[in-house]
This record gives sequence, structure tokens and C-alpha cells, in this order.
Amino acid sequence: MALNLEDIAGHPALHRYVQAQSLALIRIYEESPRLASIFATQQRWLMGHVGLAMHFRRDPHDRSKELTVSRFTEVVHRHAVASRNTADAFIKEMLHYDIAEYVSGGDGRTHPLQPTAATIQTFTGWVLAHLRTLDHLDGADRLARFLERPDMLARLQPLVADGLLSSKPVREPNQTFSLFIWLNNGGIVMDWLMSGIDPDHAGLDRIPTSVVSIGDFARWLKLSRTHLARKLRAAENLGSIGWLGQRGHSVMWVSDTFYQEYMTVQAAKLAIVDAAFDACFPAPEHR
Repeated sequence: MALNLEDIAGHPALHRYVQAQSLALIRIYEESPRLASIFATQQRWLMGHVGLAMHFRRDPHDRSKELTVSRFTEVVHRHAVASRNTADAFIKEMLHYDIAEYVSGGDGRTHPLQPTAATIQTFTGWVLAHLRTLDHLDGADRLARFLERPDMLARLQPLVADGLLSSKPVREPNQTFSLFIWLNNGGIVMDWLMSGIDPDHAGLDRIPTSVVSIGDFARWLKLSRTHLARKLRAAENLGSIGWLGQRGHSVMWVSDTFYQEYMTVQAAKLAIVDAAFDACFPAPEHR
């Protein structure tokens, strides 16, 4: 049976395993920064999941189920992820940076699209990172079972997308998390902040991170230092982050509230991935 959000959020070792997951996601970013940055805000991340789900649910014998610009913009708008104009601009950017491509031999009138092989490979890394975390939580063998049947990604990902689109903890996170999900590379900003935390410090009111220099942080993320500093100042005004000494010259801390917001969203995502996995890989019946 799949783990639910409460099971995951209450696991005593969740902090340590999510830290390892954050480091795995950072490695994916470092290996494919262009691709990773395309999905760097929550809105773009959700649009990416919508596009992948439509691709995997396509039916070569039913043109009404092809992934096209018009169908994509309609689905994104229907789920209140973004406006049609924003969705259209997103698809054009995907094509420009070879994240998506036109299907060869497709109908020239509808121009069906598909993600490139590199995009699917990178997304598979995201799935593997989450399955590994779930296995750590209960000692199961999801990762090994998935690696035996990697073709099951085509069934798994659309279910993950459905879960993300319908999840209130994911779609409507608390205030500090919300502040960062609209920042370019905001997810990676939070992963980096949380990955540098000693899990033994979880529960402190002010939890030290490994971040000292905003400039170095911004350069690594390929972000405007001014833009990042503005977001950090807004988070500081909320009491969600601060510095143990002089700002920008000492270790940054995150509040326990912000940390718990982050962990709640991670638990919600993990529960969604596990429910999708359970539907694709039902446990064998014991007689």
C-alpha cells in the first residue's frame, strides 16, 4: 500500500532522506542547467508535467489526443496553471531550446509535438530520486522494480501529473514557499538551502544553512544577484530567513516554519509519486 502524506511527514528520518533527494536534484540541475531552468518556477514545472502527461497519453490512432500547441494551451488553462498566452510562450521556448520537437511525419496542419529524448532522460532522473527516497522510508524496492520496467514511465508520469494538479499542499503552499516558487530557479534555491542543513539541527528555531555569500549563490544559480537578494529580503521580512551575523558575511539560517513548509511539500510530492507507483506496480498478492 502506498505511503500517504501523514506517513511520510511523520517519518523520523524524513529530513535526512529528503536532504539526499535535494542533492540528487541539484546534480540533475548541474548536469542539465538549461533544461532544469526551463522548469524553474512552479508554474513552468506544472506546465512541463502537463506536456509530458499529454505526450504519454497520446494515441497514434486518435488525432484528438495528440500533443499540439492548441490542446496544450487549453489543458493548461483549464487546470488554472497559466493563461493561454503564457502556455503558448512556454511551448515556443521548449521548441527553441530543443526541450520539445515536432513529430516527424506529423500532420502539417496540427504540428504534433513530443519531448526530446534528453528531456525524458532528465525527467526519469527526477522519478528515480523520488523512488529512492520512498524506498529509504519503508525499505521497499520501488527503484529496482522501476528499473526493470523503465517503459512504465509512460503510465507513471501522467498519474503523477494528475496528482500534482489536484494537490492543495503542492498548488497552494504556505507563504515563504510560495514566495520562492515564483522566483526563477526557486525550487533549486530551496533545494540548495535545505541540502546544506544538518538534519540533526531540524527543530531549531533558526536552522543554519551552508550559504554565506549571496553573490556566489546567485552565480551558481545563474540568477541576477539583485533579484535573488530582493527575494531573500522579502523572506527575511517574513522572519523565514536571516543571518547569524552580518548579512551576506555570515551563515544564513532558515526558520523552523519555513523548513516545515518545505518538508510538507516534499511529503505531498512523495505521496503522489508513491500512489502513482502503486497503481502501476501493484504489490503481488500473498496466498
